[in-house]
Amino acid sequence: MNFWEGVRLALNTIRTNKLRAFFTVLGTVVGVTFLIAVITLIEGMNAYVEKEFKGAIYGVNTVVVRRFPAVNMEADGEQWREFVRRPRLTIDDAEWLSERMETPGLVSLSAETDGAVQGPRGQQLENVQITGANAEYFEARELEMQAGRTFSRQESDKGVPVVVIGSGIAEALWDNRNPVGQELRIRGLPFRVVGVLKERGSLMGFSMDNVVVAPLRAGGMNGWVNRQRNAVGSLTYKVPEAELIRPAMDELETLMRVRRGLKPSEGNNFSVETAEDSLAFWDKIRTILLLALPMLVGISLIVGAIVIMNIMLVSVAERTREIGVRKSLGARRKDILMQFLIESSALSAAGAFLGIGAGVLLAKGVQAATPMPATVAPWSIALAIFLGVGVGLAAGVYPAWRASRLDPIVALRSE
Repeated sequence: MNFWEGVRLALNTIRTNKLRAFFTVLGTVVGVTFLIAVITLIEGMNAYVEKEFKGAIYGVNTVVVRRFPAVNMEADGEQWREFVRRPRLTIDDAEWLSERMETPGLVSLSAETDGAVQGPRGQQLENVQITGANAEYFEARELEMQAGRTFSRQESDKGVPVVVIGSGIAEALWDNRNPVGQELRIRGLPFRVVGVLKERGSLMGFSMDNVVVAPLRAGGMNGWVNRQRNAVGSLTYKVPEAELIRPAMDELETLMRVRRGLKPSEGNNFSVETAEDSLAFWDKIRTILLLALPMLVGISLIVGAIVIMNIMLVSVAERTREIGVRKSLGARRKDILMQFLIESSALSAAGAFLGIGAGVLLAKGVQAATPMPATVAPWSIALAIFLGVGVGLAAGVYPAWRASRLDPIVALRSE
């Protein structure tokens, strides 16, 4: 018996016992469904972090200098106290660095806080992200304009009270009217709107359009966001190519150590990091999830394998006479073995394909109902098919072996 004849016989057997076949592979369906759903959601989160989160929060091809790391999940109390004792970054630091950096790039400064803003008719919006920045901030973050312009370097250096607002602020305070040239009050002080940013959407459920950006030196901006005049929250160095990120990072670290007068034996009292460094914790979480969750899901596949084995043993018992007839007509042991192995593999593979479809639908449903993204990874489909066929083979080995060992005379006497 060739392979395709075995497949045909197996499919005929499954077709004649549809209900039993479905309940046989139910464990495989459930296992593969949750395996695909889990991997799809994890890979969706990974793609979201790689493309959206890094670009929106850090910018593309950037190195960031901060007082302490943006994300540090391993720092203990003593380390946090050391972070707090570190000196703040200042505008003077940025100017000193920009004069000495040899790696091509531009320096962007920013400091952020939350607060309230008032519109032209006294309307007030709470929990607005108030950002103080220099003129290079918009280029470093690759922010595009919907209307108007960004503030100029001269306006930034002189601290002219101008502001660029997010599309969410424009819509909430001006409806469909053009806010450019209008007055916006930030903590009671008047600023002239010079531009509106293009809509950026939301990040993990938080709007990125509920923001105002003004020059760091304008009005009380620097004191509001940092509670220390001349200080900045972060210094971002944007390079034109990804290959220059590492040289820029090394040069920034060296120059900052010189600027702070640190001895070779002393550690850094500042943080220099890239988006990849800041979000390294996500890579660890992703690795743990990809290892742990599929292992838990694998328990249902084991249960499914046990069910398939039991049903195949029942099938062998029911078809004892059929096996005897086939053997008496010349079927060899390996033909009987192949038939039952193909049948159990076909059952499990059918369950895997049903599980793949259900898993993708489940992940897309979660994506539609929550902010969690979903991305179907081709390797997860291949893994699900491999596991499906593998479970069927493993579960069918013993029943197939028993069927192939039957004595044809004894089998023919069976009723």
